Amino acid sequence: MLKLEAQNLPVVSQFHLMSLSENVEVQPFLLVLFLSFYMVTVLGNLLIILAVCSDFHLHTPMYFFLSNLSWSDICLISTIVPRMIWDIGTQSRVISYVSCLTQMSMFILFACMDSMLLTVMAYDRFVAICHPLHYKIIMNPNLCAFLLLASVLASLVDSQVHNLIVLQFTHFSGMEISNFYCDPSQLLNLNCSEMFTKSIVIHFIGVFFGLFSTTGIISSYYKIISSILRIPSKDGKYKAFSTCGSHLSVVCLFYGTATAVYIGSTSSYSPENCAVASLMYTVVIPMLNPFIYSLRNRDIKIALRKLQRRAI
Repeated sequence: MLKLEAQNLPVVSQFHLMSLSENVEVQPFLLVLFLSFYMVTVLGNLLIILAVCSDFHLHTPMYFFLSNLSWSDICLISTIVPRMIWDIGTQSRVISYVSCLTQMSMFILFACMDSMLLTVMAYDRFVAICHPLHYKIIMNPNLCAFLLLASVLASLVDSQVHNLIVLQFTHFSGMEISNFYCDPSQLLNLNCSEMFTKSIVIHFIGVFFGLFSTTGIISSYYKIISSILRIPSKDGKYKAFSTCGSHLSVVCLFYGTATAVYIGSTSSYSPENCAVASLMYTVVIPMLNPFIYSLRNRDIKIALRKLQRRAI
């Protein structure tokens, strides 16, 4: 009987994404808002990349990883927002099966890339504060290239494992995705059967990458704070902590909102709350990153002023 019911379920060729607002009068405002967010994010992150590339003083491991984080943020928001703008403009919420899987894969790739790079940057700050005399020896160009390559490969593995699991699904229990993009947690929950491989993806892969990143960041900052507390002068403590203040702000924003989405999807689920949290780490945080790093970083400010003088 269960087999017959499964066979009678339709093969889904498209999905329906959630609308941020059903009010037609609000749609033009949302279109302008998200287009502005997108342009500010791309421009801000490109300025960070240009500043790092153009200023020889910023050719250090910390800014090398920061410029790659900016690239990842541009790609992450480009995976989500252009499709949102198109949907708002055309008043359509339909996305094809292939487009949905592509968006999901790209989203996981760059979201995981952000997570891995934030972990690597935490390690960089740990070495800089706890082992300052050996910083250049430890964080040599070969290690930096290896850490970047490892981050890319780990993100690819995470993305493709999710993609391969979803490709095994032949039938779905519905076409409605309770988010404004093809959220992997939502898409996996639309499968009509309980697959063992599905459980592996949700629990093992998610826990592995989540715990790896959070454990790396927490252990790095535990040692950083321990070292800072041993510094006798207040000025020395402030100077040491100021070098990782921007990174810590971004980490709290990114992991705080991401945790709210995925804990919310497994407990007391609310599509509206999930959408708001998703907006934070897919749209707002990539836009805020350049401001956080430029406003709180003297070297970036100087490099941006030099860029401005050259442009004039």
